[in-house]
Amino acid sequence: MPEISFYVLPTEITQERYLFACKLIEKAYRSGSFAYVLTDSLEQSQLIDDLLWTFRAGSFIPHQIYTGELPTLENTVLIGSSQPPEHWQQTVINLSSECPQDFQQAKRILEILDNSEETKVWGRNRYRQYQQAGIEITTHKM
Repeated sequence: MPEISFYVLPTEITQERYLFACKLIEKAYRSGSFAYVLTDSLEQSQLIDDLLWTFRAGSFIPHQIYTGELPTLENTVLIGSSQPPEHWQQTVINLSSECPQDFQQAKRILEILDNSEETKVWGRNRYRQYQQAGIEITTHKM
């Protein structure tokens, strides 16, 4: 069973949600975990890709948009809207509107919600799905 954490931000600004995601991505990378950032679209993946280059001065996180090809560097963070490859299911940072497919195969799932109505509705639906699967959930109000 995966360990699932919800991070609930007080802001309704999507950009703040993405910046918080970058901090979690950096933390996952520094811990040596294989991390996959699940998005809803290529456009959203490209936005996260761009932010990872600029969100913190002096920070470097090897990352790439996942198009079916695995990276040559083993600990590279992958960003994509498809199912993560097997080794990258250690930490799934979910920025999409739905639960990851086969979420029970993941070791850890990090859900990041802002305070917008749309995001809250998506978050409640995912929370309910995880609960129905019998998974214990931790919630962090930021």
